[in-house]
Amino acid sequence: MTVKTKIRIGLIFLLAIIILLAGSGSFYVNRLADESKDILKANYNTLQYTKYMVEAIDNNNTAAAIKTFEENLVLQENNITEVGEADVTRQLRSTFEDYKSGKRDDSIKVELRRKIFLIQSLNMDAIVKKNAIITEKTKTAFAYITILGTTCFLLSFTFVINFPRWIADPIARLAEGIKGISDKNYSTRIEISSRDEFGALATAFNNMAAELNRWENSNVSKLLFEKSRIETIINNMQDAVIGLDEKKKVLFINKVAENLLMLAKNDVVGKYAPDVALRNDLLRNLLNKDETGDLKIYANNRESYFTKNYREVKSDDTVIGEVIVLHNVTPFKELDFAKTNFISTVSHELKTPISAIKMEIQLLKNEKNGVLNAEQKQLLESIEDDTERLLKIIGELLNMTQIETGNIQLSIGHIEPEKIIQLAIQAIAPLAEQKQIKLETSVEQGLPTVNADLDKTVWVMVNLLTNAIRYSYENGLIEISAGKKDEQVYFAVKDYGSGIDAKYVSRVFDRYFKVPGSKGGTGLGLAISKEFIEAQGGKIWVESIDKNGTTFGFVLNT
Repeated sequence: MTVKTKIRIGLIFLLAIIILLAGSGSFYVNRLADESKDILKANYNTLQYTKYMVEAIDNNNTAAAIKTFEENLVLQENNITEVGEADVTRQLRSTFEDYKSGKRDDSIKVELRRKIFLIQSLNMDAIVKKNAIITEKTKTAFAYITILGTTCFLLSFTFVINFPRWIADPIARLAEGIKGISDKNYSTRIEISSRDEFGALATAFNNMAAELNRWENSNVSKLLFEKSRIETIINNMQDAVIGLDEKKKVLFINKVAENLLMLAKNDVVGKYAPDVALRNDLLRNLLNKDETGDLKIYANNRESYFTKNYREVKSDDTVIGEVIVLHNVTPFKELDFAKTNFISTVSHELKTPISAIKMEIQLLKNEKNGVLNAEQKQLLESIEDDTERLLKIIGELLNMTQIETGNIQLSIGHIEPEKIIQLAIQAIAPLAEQKQIKLETSVEQGLPTVNADLDKTVWVMVNLLTNAIRYSYENGLIEISAGKKDEQVYFAVKDYGSGIDAKYVSRVFDRYFKVPGSKGGTGLGLAISKEFIEAQGGKIWVESIDKNGTTFGFVLNT
């Protein structure tokens, strides 16, 4: 017999008990209800008729009262149910006929009441007797139902106690066997002798365990060889590699990592990594994923730079471990330093002759040194524009070298927000006039001073305004605003120009990045602005809708 059939039989057994209890209870309840209904239908109706007849007698012999008496007497004559009730009813009819014929003295009314009272007494006595009979039948029915219910309860209780155990015991043995297999105890076997699905499942399980045991024994040597080969590859890598399991225990560490951490392999492998990190600052830094940027470590008798990478190891989308890799980027850092020094040196060297050219242009424009014709003036203006552009590029490169070397020099003071906006507008006013762009300023009253470097903050504001003018249309509008935001002051520049495509918004502060199709620039201005603002403890941001304008802004601490 299958498990499915056994469960079906068990459920049918419980259903049969439920039907038996419900049917017997319903039978006795309906039977008692029918008998009680007979009492109400016959005897109770008679009591009602006699009541109305008494009320009619008391109604001073009116025609309506006699009619009412007649109607209820007819109903009573059709509702004779008890022994002796028919004779009394006939006597009542005879007396009533005398009453209708004109004999309406008090004696005949007393006689009518006496006959009516006899009818009521007969029916009341009948109600009491029938009630006693119903009470006895009720007790008998309750006893039968109690005996039947107790029997069904005992049977059901026995079934409920034993049936789940019959199902659960094989499942428990299967679960125990599966746990043994998960612990790699492939010699585990399950003994279930039944010929149902559990027996078939136990047989299949035992066959699987035997195959796993055979496979384990045949592949152990191969796995050991592969493990040894992987360890050799990891140990010969030029990068430092540390492997952790899902519980943060160290699985392996190669020789490069041993040298950097100054820890022996035997002192680390198998240990809980955070515990080891308590006495090793470098490992503590590696385990802290919130720490970003390159690591500077003294290794190989010199300062070296490393980038850290984290790789999760997954099996069927479940994380079973993690590998931390430290990649030596010292050669690239040295090239980057050389590049920065080169740019700084070249920029400084170029700045002097270009400044001299700018001064010479001013001398040439002075009419004391000779009058220039229109073509010469045009050429001179072109040279002056190119010179200004070169000076701006050199200025940005010099600022970038400060940022890359970490030598941003700040002169922090308490600055009025209005002053920053005023100086920036003065610097870009001629450029705005050339495109006939209107500058609209909105500054909240009573703003507190900000802790900032005036020159660098004005530089940032000028850069934002210059970009807004560059991408605004002729006769456009630029809104400049400042206000209080929590414990900070915000500055915002909004234009109604071409805007920035959404896919480029997150990259506008990257170094040397230029939005495709943008006009001029080196791609450094916004990157430098971001570094200047963040160096002062602030934050810069951008909001843009393609073809519908852009808003750049930053906040500074008060």
